[in-house]
Amino acid sequence: MQVDPRAPELVTDDFVAMMNATRLCVLVHDAPTKDILWANPAACEMLEWSVTELRPLKANDMSSSAQQYSRVIGRAWLQEAVEKGASSIEWHYRAKSGRVIPTDALAVRVELAQGPAVMVQFRDIEREQEIERELRLTTSYVDALARHTSTVALMLDATGALRFATDTAVELLGARVNEPLGELTSYGRLRVAGRQATWAEALERADPVVAVQLEVPRPDGDPVWLEGGLERLREDDGGLLMILHDVSDRVQDAVRRERELHRENYLARYNAMGDMAMAIAHELGQPLAAAGNFLAGVRARAPEDERLAYGVDSAVRQIERASTIVGSVRAFVGHLEHVRQVVDLNDVVEECLWFVRLRADPAGVEVVVHRHPDPVPVRCERVLTGQVVLNLCFNAIDEMAACAPDRRRLTITTGIGDGVGVLTVDDQGRGLPRDPFEESFTAKEHGSGIGLALSYRIITRQHGTIWADRLEEGGSRFGFALPLAET
Repeated sequence: MQVDPRAPELVTDDFVAMMNATRLCVLVHDAPTKDILWANPAACEMLEWSVTELRPLKANDMSSSAQQYSRVIGRAWLQEAVEKGASSIEWHYRAKSGRVIPTDALAVRVELAQGPAVMVQFRDIEREQEIERELRLTTSYVDALARHTSTVALMLDATGALRFATDTAVELLGARVNEPLGELTSYGRLRVAGRQATWAEALERADPVVAVQLEVPRPDGDPVWLEGGLERLREDDGGLLMILHDVSDRVQDAVRRERELHRENYLARYNAMGDMAMAIAHELGQPLAAAGNFLAGVRARAPEDERLAYGVDSAVRQIERASTIVGSVRAFVGHLEHVRQVVDLNDVVEECLWFVRLRADPAGVEVVVHRHPDPVPVRCERVLTGQVVLNLCFNAIDEMAACAPDRRRLTITTGIGDGVGVLTVDDQGRGLPRDPFEESFTAKEHGSGIGLALSYRIITRQHGTIWADRLEEGGSRFGFALPLAET
């Protein structure tokens, strides 16, 4: 160590004064015997003994009674300092009052005029240990919040950028691990007070807390719904904390309940219309028969007028079909669950084509049919199943009437699946905004949905299934499947 020659020389009394003034506790032990030779005032104050009282004490008199602080271990620690020059340890001293004091102790060999000694420097670390325990506890709480609970915690800045997200949040948001998180609104739609909101609107209403919802879309299923609060933090940089919980099950239950209410509403309308249909069917038989007779009389009196004959024949055909439908409606109140009739779906399509083209030609819709090369025998009520085909085709024609002429194509396909006969109707319209069999039976502005409701009822009562899909190339596909008859 270099000493400034201009500085006054320190004498022994100066070093003693400094030792007495320091708040670091110091004990001096004789190297061979380990007896205490001297203690500074800070050590005497902590241990509550004077130097005179300390000198005859041994390790067991002034150390914790725990096994790891026994006299043997204490002497070994001091001996290590004698042999190696220094040795550190966490040692628990015991004061005169019995108080156990945890300390961080360092033993150093020093050469005194009377021979080698061990100087032990130690300080009270009880408060430090308490702080360390509190930090560990806090860390465990934070770790539990971040990794082991369903709570979603997000830290954001005033621009809506994510500063921090718990592991649960990263997983639910679909973020990539160890990559920048980006903007909150890039992961989903933010809602405030039940409606979609921008980040700026949510930030303005956070005074200091606002209830929010976050809808996170999923490409392979239903969206994830998160609900909680956005709160401004009391700091100058404008940070915000968002605490959310996954409420997807609750939201999806509400959606299912709403769908059931829609379905019950349509079924109620279906029942009411069914009663009306039965009443009408009961009264229509005689007028239809009379109309057929009148037309037959006209046809007999005008055999040479081809145009008149064509019109009369077409009217008779419509009346005959109306009579057949009326009869089928009456039968519909019976037990369709036990259908014994076996019908080829190809024949059902062939019977419906004349009516489909009659509706399609004025709208400029091309009708294409792909029949299965083999018969498709299914168990069903022939006329009512044909009415389902007509309903699906008429809906498709109405949908394409507003489309460009090159997209007005209706495709009817029959086929055989796994134990079922399948019929599909494809259009090139706008596509389905939602599944009509899940939410509402109609997407038409002035539609009642009774056509699809009846179709659903007819097919399901015959142990079949009916569905609707959105086509990737645009447009929609409606279809149904009925059990194949045993051959």
